[in-house]
Amino acid sequence: MTGRKSIPIHYLFLIVFGAFFVFIMVMPYVWMLLNTFKRTQELLRNPFKMLPLNWTLSSYVTVFKRTPFFSWFKNSVITTVSVTSIVLFSSSIAGFVFAKFKFPGRTLLFWVILASMMVPFQTIMIPNFLIVNHIGLYNTLFALIVPNMVSGFGIFLCRQFCEGIPDSLWEAALIDGASNLSIYLNIIVPLLRPCLAALAIFSFLGTWNEYLQPLIMLENVKNMTLPIALAYFTNGPHIMDISACLAAAALIMIPVTVVFLLFQKHFIKGAAISGMK
Repeated sequence: MTGRKSIPIHYLFLIVFGAFFVFIMVMPYVWMLLNTFKRTQELLRNPFKMLPLNWTLSSYVTVFKRTPFFSWFKNSVITTVSVTSIVLFSSSIAGFVFAKFKFPGRTLLFWVILASMMVPFQTIMIPNFLIVNHIGLYNTLFALIVPNMVSGFGIFLCRQFCEGIPDSLWEAALIDGASNLSIYLNIIVPLLRPCLAALAIFSFLGTWNEYLQPLIMLENVKNMTLPIALAYFTNGPHIMDISACLAAAALIMIPVTVVFLLFQKHFIKGAAISGMK
């Protein structure tokens, strides 16, 4: 009978370091979640004690009863789902066109799109505000949706994936009489699924957590999205209710966590393929 093989020492170091970094990353979230079940007085008395002495849901009751949290949540869902859906469509079809169609100025136009990725939002936020205000979208959710319908990064990512799709598939479909729209829907989109899943997560997280643009484009409290509402909550009448602020932050985390868990497999596959490219 052979003895059990010992684990190499370098593997043990990797496990220890990995566990240490996971602990550092996870502990702030665990601390936040546990403190949502405390009252602010208990939290201030002993902020480093992890488990509550008296478990309570009063912080969540404060969030739901004293603020229009569900309106803020609805605004964030509408904005994020709309932007993500439109970005997936515009990026995939533009990436398909740039990869498979030849037309004058294609390279120059693609370089312009790449150059737009290098421009910080702070440099164009005033022109964006003036345009949105001029067309009458200020203080509406459309002010957050319309300027973000096209993503330079999304076009670049989809174009790179489409470059890897063999031209023979497209040419065979054309010979069989399929239209370009049919090829896009039945061939390109299914093959782009890992890419679109990764892009969906990036777009969802970016839009859900966006703070500066809603701060500029929205004025009415009921039209606010959750990041702006959280800042309003922490600087409003509940500034001393720390546990309620933590409860609001915990609730904001739920949708992005669910989305990442649902698309995790496709996201990792898409990131791996994009890395190989």
